[in-house]
Amino acid sequence: MEFTDDGIILSARAHGETAAVAEIFTPHHGKWAGLVYGGQGRTQRPVLQPGNGVKAHWKGRLDESLGFFTLELTHARAGELMQDRLSLAGLTAACALAAATLPEREAHGRAYHTMRILLDHLGDIDIWPALMARWELGLLAELGFGLSLDQCAATGSKENLIYVSPKSASAVSAEAGAPYKEKMLPLPAFLRDASAEATLADALDGLRTTGHFIETRILHLANQELPEARRRVVELLASRQ
Repeated sequence: MEFTDDGIILSARAHGETAAVAEIFTPHHGKWAGLVYGGQGRTQRPVLQPGNGVKAHWKGRLDESLGFFTLELTHARAGELMQDRLSLAGLTAACALAAATLPEREAHGRAYHTMRILLDHLGDIDIWPALMARWELGLLAELGFGLSLDQCAATGSKENLIYVSPKSASAVSAEAGAPYKEKMLPLPAFLRDASAEATLADALDGLRTTGHFIETRILHLANQELPEARRRVVELLASRQ
């Protein structure tokens, strides 16, 4: 079996003395691992940085075998962001989260394309934190854990929706949620309305909510927590307020 696909490098780890095992997110084949010969060498090591775009050719003797990748670098995102600590943290966080949540060898084209949009805008601090929250919201939906944000779970109202119930993953209005507001998660307008603008505070509220559900609905199933890189980027963003 073999295929050629676009991809985003999610991670790479040493294998033996010179090779590496790369984990790549592709639009048509999902998250896929494979051996990269010479992956620890000076030529391949820069290619295998998380966030880089590649053209990947995978070949394996059997469908279930590890197989090996031949890679062509198409977008050196890691190098472009190397001098921007916050943007690089965003790149690292997105790749770590994708690696932790995506199932092996299962195509999720929408999540791939929205992740690529996020990564391509990491140079603009005014928009990428909100893009990250929207990508995480879409990732939840893509993996079968979508939030219900169109009406209040308690009253059915579509007005003044400012909370999300941590138990039901549904929107709650200001009035219905007031008695329980300390237990509610925030619902910034931009998560419901694609045309709504988002401040950094709004983006952090969105990331708090999406992070909660990614951890409790997906990662906890495998006894995992949010990746440290994901926690760290929120801390860095919060320090800018």
